[in-house]
Amino acid sequence: MMTYDLDVIVIGGGAAGFFGAINTAINNTNLKIAILEATNQLLGKVKISGGGRCNVTHHCLNPTDLVNNYPRGGKELRSAFSRFQPQDTINWFESRGIKLKTEADGRIFPVTDDSQTIIDCLVKTAQNLGIKILTKTPVKNIIKSELGFNILLKSEDILTAKQILIATGSNPLGYEWAKKLGHSIQSPIPSLFTFKINDKRIKDLAGVSVNNAFLYIDIKQKKKLEQKGALLITHWGVSGPAVLKLSAWGARILYDNKYNLPLIINWLPEYNLESIKQELFKIKDTVSKQKIINYSQFNLPKRLWQSLASHSLSNDDKIWADINKKEIDNLAIELTRGQYFIEGKGIFKDEFVTCGGVTLKELDFKTMMSKICPNLYFAGEVLDIDGVTGGFNFQNAWTTGYLAGLSLAENNRII
Repeated sequence: MMTYDLDVIVIGGGAAGFFGAINTAINNTNLKIAILEATNQLLGKVKISGGGRCNVTHHCLNPTDLVNNYPRGGKELRSAFSRFQPQDTINWFESRGIKLKTEADGRIFPVTDDSQTIIDCLVKTAQNLGIKILTKTPVKNIIKSELGFNILLKSEDILTAKQILIATGSNPLGYEWAKKLGHSIQSPIPSLFTFKINDKRIKDLAGVSVNNAFLYIDIKQKKKLEQKGALLITHWGVSGPAVLKLSAWGARILYDNKYNLPLIINWLPEYNLESIKQELFKIKDTVSKQKIINYSQFNLPKRLWQSLASHSLSNDDKIWADINKKEIDNLAIELTRGQYFIEGKGIFKDEFVTCGGVTLKELDFKTMMSKICPNLYFAGEVLDIDGVTGGFNFQNAWTTGYLAGLSLAENNRII
């Protein structure tokens, strides 16, 4: 067994861990810093993010607007984003030679469309700053000592440090160590997932998408759970940005209801029930001889219209002239208030995000240091912070890692 002395140990070789270590070293060049990664792969989520392109951040440059993309943690991040926000992220990477581009939906990627570009930048920067990067180095235990922390490795070696940064993402061990060091944990559950729906109206429509749908989960409570945006019908149910955002905002409610809740879909959010009825009567008068399932003036995919119309009519061969009031009522409901039942959840590819983590009130968000255990820091997804899809979770990692790095660098001058 051997013992090694360091100034700062970062546990977790992901985005938050690397950014915390790098910004510590930049702001205090005299420190001995190490990043410990349990696996043999550094920056694993960076690698798979954005389909392997790495969605670095989002082009939302106003902190007040930015926080609206965080179902949990937005309030705490407001002041943090005033110190390091997406424009700072852009500047940081571009100052190191990484060219970035903004896509139409606001997501920001490297122009190479290759996540390895971001990984190489972070690893090379850390190495140039003299940071020790230790892979295949799982931590067995963390023990607070009078002088700082003892990190017991599975190899039985011991590392000591004055300060530590826990940036373990959604790894259960990170929560376990935080709890042992005095912190309370908001129980981790999935966020950002698709909905499993088994319904004949959409059963054979896999691949059909709607650019702008309005989704509402009927929880019969005062709190509204709704989203508007693109929706994709899949083999197992529904996906797309609107669904993923709704799953994030409703993560706890969906979990508490075992992912079994009614989902209301308005396929034409520019209409409500009454206005769509009026429009349907107008169509009846103007194209009376057209077959209903073959004629729609609405901006809907043809296959979706045919399925909803067929479900509403007594006869698929009906022409508009023969549609009765009950059928118009049925079709209006299908278009603007169709009820589908969520029977479970899928995952969002491999880019799963966790709702839950270290309780935020137990941290100082100016420094990311624990209010309970001095010289213990946290950054990234180990905290009870999660964003919707689009680069917001990485921005949380960059921001909290940056603030932790500034404080770690400054505090080491005092200790």
